[in-house]
Amino acid sequence: MASTSSPTDEAVPAIPTAAQAIPDALHHRIGDLTPVDERSRVPTPEPASDDRPHRQRTRPEHQHTIPQPQLSRVDSRAEHVPFDFFDQDGCADLVLQRQVTGASQRSSKKGRSRSRARSNASALHPARESIPEPVTHASSSSGASGAGTLVGEGAEEDFQFDGWLQTQWDAARGQGIECRQAGITFKDLRVVGLGATAKHQDTIFSILSPMRMLDFAKELRHPPKKDILTGFEGTVRPGEMLLVLGRPGSGCTSLLRTLANQRSGFHAVHGEVSYDGITPEYMAKHYRGDVGYSPEDDVHFPSLTVRQTLEVSAATRTPQTRIEGRTRQDFIDSVVETLATVFGLRHTYDTAVGDENIRGVSGGEKKRVSIAEMMSTRVCVACWDNSTRGLDASTALEFTRALRIATDIAHCTTIVTLYQASENIYSLFDKVCVLNEGRMAYFGPADQARAYFEDMGYVPANRQTTADFLVSVTDVLGRRIREGVDPASLPRTPDEFARHFKESPLGIKNASNVEAMFNDTELQEKTRIAYKQSARAEHSRHVRPSSPYTISIAMQVRTLMKRRVQIIRGDWAAQAIHTFNFLAQALIMGSVFFRMSVATADFFSRGAVLFFSVLFGALSAMAEIPALYAQRPIVARHQKAAMYRPFVESLALTVVDIPITFVTILIFDVVLYFMTGLSLHPASKFFVYLLFTVTLTLCMKAFFRALAASFKTESEAQAVAGLGVLALVLYTGFTIPKPSMIGALKWLTYINPIRYGFESLVANEFHGLDATCSNLVPSGPGYENAQLTNQVCTTVGSVPGQQTVSGDNFISLNYQYSYSHEWRNLGIVIAFWIGFLIWFFYATERAGLAAPGGTQLVFKRGAKSIEAVNASDSSADEEKGHTPPSSSSANSVVAESPEQSEKAKDALPDPRGVFSWHHLNFDVRLANGNMRRLLDDVSGYVVPGKLTALMGESGAGKTTLLNALAERSTVGVITGDRFVNGLALPKDFAAQTGYCQQMDIHLETATVREALRFSAVLRQPKSVSKAEKYAYVEDVIKMCAMETYADAIVGVVGEGLNVEQRKRLTIGVELAAKPQLLLFLDEPTSGLDSQSAWAIIDFLRSLADRGQAILCTIHQPSAELFQAFDRLLLLKKGGQTCYFGDLGENATTLIKYFEANGGRKCESTENPAEYMLDVIGAGATATSTINWHDAWVNSPERRATDARLAELLQQGERDRSNGANLNDGEHPEFAAPWGVQFWALLERSFQNYFRSPTYLLSKYVVNVFAGLFVGFTFFKAKNSLQGSQDQLFAVFMATITSVSLSNQLQVPFIRFRQIYEVREAASKMYHWIPLTITSVLVEIPFNIFGSSLFFFCWYWTVGFPGAADRIGYQFLAFVVYFTLYYTTFSQAVAAMAPNAQIAGLIFSFLFSFVITFNGVLQPFSQLTPFWHWMYRLSPFTYLIEALVTNGIGRQAIQCSSTETQIIVPPSGQTCAQYMSTYISNAGGYLSNPNDSSNCEFCSASTTDQYLVSLNMSYSHRWRNIGFLSAYIGFNIFLVFFCTYMFRVRKGSLFGGLKKLFKKRE
Repeated sequence: MASTSSPTDEAVPAIPTAAQAIPDALHHRIGDLTPVDERSRVPTPEPASDDRPHRQRTRPEHQHTIPQPQLSRVDSRAEHVPFDFFDQDGCADLVLQRQVTGASQRSSKKGRSRSRARSNASALHPARESIPEPVTHASSSSGASGAGTLVGEGAEEDFQFDGWLQTQWDAARGQGIECRQAGITFKDLRVVGLGATAKHQDTIFSILSPMRMLDFAKELRHPPKKDILTGFEGTVRPGEMLLVLGRPGSGCTSLLRTLANQRSGFHAVHGEVSYDGITPEYMAKHYRGDVGYSPEDDVHFPSLTVRQTLEVSAATRTPQTRIEGRTRQDFIDSVVETLATVFGLRHTYDTAVGDENIRGVSGGEKKRVSIAEMMSTRVCVACWDNSTRGLDASTALEFTRALRIATDIAHCTTIVTLYQASENIYSLFDKVCVLNEGRMAYFGPADQARAYFEDMGYVPANRQTTADFLVSVTDVLGRRIREGVDPASLPRTPDEFARHFKESPLGIKNASNVEAMFNDTELQEKTRIAYKQSARAEHSRHVRPSSPYTISIAMQVRTLMKRRVQIIRGDWAAQAIHTFNFLAQALIMGSVFFRMSVATADFFSRGAVLFFSVLFGALSAMAEIPALYAQRPIVARHQKAAMYRPFVESLALTVVDIPITFVTILIFDVVLYFMTGLSLHPASKFFVYLLFTVTLTLCMKAFFRALAASFKTESEAQAVAGLGVLALVLYTGFTIPKPSMIGALKWLTYINPIRYGFESLVANEFHGLDATCSNLVPSGPGYENAQLTNQVCTTVGSVPGQQTVSGDNFISLNYQYSYSHEWRNLGIVIAFWIGFLIWFFYATERAGLAAPGGTQLVFKRGAKSIEAVNASDSSADEEKGHTPPSSSSANSVVAESPEQSEKAKDALPDPRGVFSWHHLNFDVRLANGNMRRLLDDVSGYVVPGKLTALMGESGAGKTTLLNALAERSTVGVITGDRFVNGLALPKDFAAQTGYCQQMDIHLETATVREALRFSAVLRQPKSVSKAEKYAYVEDVIKMCAMETYADAIVGVVGEGLNVEQRKRLTIGVELAAKPQLLLFLDEPTSGLDSQSAWAIIDFLRSLADRGQAILCTIHQPSAELFQAFDRLLLLKKGGQTCYFGDLGENATTLIKYFEANGGRKCESTENPAEYMLDVIGAGATATSTINWHDAWVNSPERRATDARLAELLQQGERDRSNGANLNDGEHPEFAAPWGVQFWALLERSFQNYFRSPTYLLSKYVVNVFAGLFVGFTFFKAKNSLQGSQDQLFAVFMATITSVSLSNQLQVPFIRFRQIYEVREAASKMYHWIPLTITSVLVEIPFNIFGSSLFFFCWYWTVGFPGAADRIGYQFLAFVVYFTLYYTTFSQAVAAMAPNAQIAGLIFSFLFSFVITFNGVLQPFSQLTPFWHWMYRLSPFTYLIEALVTNGIGRQAIQCSSTETQIIVPPSGQTCAQYMSTYISNAGGYLSNPNDSSNCEFCSASTTDQYLVSLNMSYSHRWRNIGFLSAYIGFNIFLVFFCTYMFRVRKGSLFGGLKKLFKKRE
């Protein structure tokens, strides 16, 4: 039997596990569904009897059924959610549709196949199939919940959606298909991680230090280790939901990832984990898709619609065993329709999922899309990591309800980590696991956890939620001890909590259940066999039985090709821009080389056109790199879900891209080929040209995609790609022909696919081409009657006595190319393409296996705090970040020195007055031109010493109101009045207020202390000395409890401050400015755990108690947090006020208001914050019959508010009449003078660069590598004509390297600007002009040093003159002037661009434009007359001329043998006699002037003659320096002009011009 059931020939690991196995999985939940607010139970419906009317299929005798364990089960009291919670009408329609379909088919006597509209619910889980006609259930006398009963219009009977689903499950089993389910059991679980808790910040000096190398070697040999989790055991059964709670750093995410079988990134995982008898290794190898993990961010393809997203996940996990007559498409449609109905997503079917750039579904809807996607893959174990982060309370509750529905329907095992769980959310879980710094403090029934800790001796705060209470017990400062209990008798350390639980009755029962599951080997074996049979029945015909994937490779390819087409259609604008870019470049280059003649003068131009043809299409593939990194996390998540192999996604991308690439290149080729006049004799030449350009583009796309898949970060891939581009360009054979290459690097041509394509295009173009000689020697005055036999063409490959030059001879001698290699090269290019594709596919498979990194605090060099941190307990969660021991609780520093903290708060400025707003409205103009009101007649006030909350559901306008009050709105029209003590706002209102944004935006390389000092220096009045400002910063550090990490770097995600520490820094930065009027905060607790959130609110409470006026928005406050506030402004959708006033003790005033105006009664255990949102109808599914805005308008509370506002206004009038005015005196816009601003910004900028070693090293590595590479490519260029051209291209390629350097420097420029625009500009910290000046200045010394490295590696290697004046001039022109030019030019482009990606595109286009017209690729004499103006306008014309003329000017030329022309003089004349007139007019020299035959003539004797052909002159050297100076000055002007016009100036440019013209009229 084992042989028939095993999916693979290898032995099945037989570990002791799963005494629980699958406990009554199909029947114990579905019927127990009641609304959340009801406590009545719905009896479980009995399974359908054997004589039920629908058909059955007898189960084969050899097939094992899922065994039922005999274990003591702790009855769960978790609340359940009706399946029709999100879309009752849709579920009713779904049932009625199935009812009608079933009745119609039962009345038919034909045995036709069932339609796709039937049995949608059958598609929700493994086996999960073969559902017969639905059976109608009449209302039973057992008292089914009315909320779960749906009555269709015209129906004679009531339909119970949950009962109907139960019938479908029963029918599925009746037809012989078992439901595959998996619980999870773990014992003695220990997880070990790598890395120290904290480390020092690297700088450009430290990273190059030899000691740094030694430390790195030591870490490789003996890496630091730390225990993340220790001593965990427990079991979660199918159909149960486990909530994992703990403070940040306690190991919540590590536990979730371990249970989700995602162990990459950990050093070791010890202990036993069993998925109902299956080992983690076996599960990962054969059933990986049955265990799902969802990170807290919802990442999907943004351009796909909701329907398309779900269709892909359903299609890739569609089982082979389906109901008779049903197709795969029927199954997919059924899954998508049912899931969209159950989760209320039908209205979003055709809406894009969206992201920050593409507008899509809402945050709550995106969460439900994630649930539906995971359900459509039919997971057995679903793990969700803090997925409610950033959601408001109502949306978070709806998300958890959706999980409850998913768990009940699919009987999956659900494990969730949440940081702020309300009581309603907590009540939906069956079990809870409490973590205490990596130890298990509790694991068991959720409804018994509170009593367990209360019996221990701890008590919750008033109205504290159960989840908050459980977490607070693990916090030394958050726990409360019951009166009369001796603290010494209670557990205090994590080890003591873990030991106490193991010795408790609940711990003993948990351990006994675990042991029972690991000891029942017979049940494990039966479970494994049945599990494998269920999984094997799902595999398609061509899938290996041992494969974790459900469908075959061919099916995966077909599905993902369809998805790729949908992605392109959803983001068609990007493809259109890409195609337009190709068309524009073809038009420009076609006009530059317009209608080339069939003459030798255009031989070089033809080569340039062909070179551009292969190069542009190939290098444009670099744009693929960012897109591949954007989709990598999505593909990796799908790989782990066993939806498809990653290489299949790469294959689908390649296949779909082939026709798109063909069409794009066809447009490009047609325009360029026919505009330039390339050869059409025979016509097949064009098609050969098209074939090679398309093939080369595809080949190079595969190359750059493979590079992207091979590196962890995009910056690494871009750096390698940039160096690869340099090699590809140099060793194609155009810039330096193969005969001129040095032997040490010539091998690069053989591994360059572009070289083979270029050879074939050149051979294709020049084969059979007999070009008329453009320059016969001798000719001109004195040679009018010269015979052709006495003349020769100067072009390489010419034959004496012939007026035409064979193209085949030219390419043979000049390039060493042969037409006979044409088709051989095509095979080589295709071989390269195939090789790159194999590399791409393999690297893509490996990319998804990359492990996430850990998180560390990073301290600046010399900080002493790092030793204390590393010496502390290291049991921190790798993913969520470490919290130092002295700040593991948010208030721990305060606990260490409470007197200092309280004393520091005495330094807060005295409050100045009451801030009020009257009848505030805010309107924005929509895309269709209509106006939409976001704030509607909002009034209120904030008084000193009061903490005021601004609340409302998502979309109510909370942040909009906060921005309007703080004068930070950049769009829309604001009407209404704002006053301070009844007077108009002072001019320095922004300087007198602080605004803490929801996003914690800081400079990553600054320390906490430096960020605070920067704010204090620039925002406190100039009358305050610097020493006083720094002293106040130390007070702020103590206030905010940041002493332990005051010298820590802000850092980035993974290396730096954690979420709570960043939030405290955000508040501290505003406090450092000493705001005298008001402190605004937008969602200060978003993303924090309950204890950290309480610490932040408690800190704000203490500030308010010291007289600070505070107004803040808040999303998910617990009852305990809510009590910390004094007043509340409650908004509903549309920006309308529902309540404004005092909260009262325990929010009694607020509750009485709502109850008195018709709201339901608030239960004594209910959170008032959730109560009021529920009453006003906040949330996607909540409604209210009362118009609470009208109720507020007509309430006495509103009249009292108006009276208070009128009183404030009257007080202001009296003060004004008495001469009092807050605006008296000088109030400069900025507190600090410009000089202080400049030096503070300059210091911060240089500090940022020195602490960014990766940025500087990449800059210098590019310079050194490029300098050596270009230098040795043109190593010791000879003094021949080809040598002069080689030196010309050595200069040209040296300027090309500035492209990657410019793209690099745009990133910090834009980063500085973003911090200014988002936070610092509105705070009036400094003016934009000093910021722009310092952003330009800080780059210059680093870029000059980098260019110096390039120069020293390049100048002498190429073989330029060694004279001191030549070296000095070249250094000045290249290192100083060229560096200043490209630095300022790229920054001018960045100043007008919204982000670095757009800046890179604009710069690349403009750069390609200016280098096209510099006289290198197309000499001025050959340039189309239309573009002569561009030649004179391009700064590269003067730069190239300056560098080339200084490098090779006024030197002798010695022609090589291939460059020497053989001329036969007339009989009786010597070579000198015959050629003297020509040489005196045109230049050149004779090697054998006295001979009378075979005169050896070189067309140029000096480099100046060669430079004349390029329209260059050595005498222009200093003139060109002057022109470059002018261009640099113009670029600097552009930096400021573009910054002002595009980033500072409000409104549109055209709107301003219209106003100007109207004034003149």
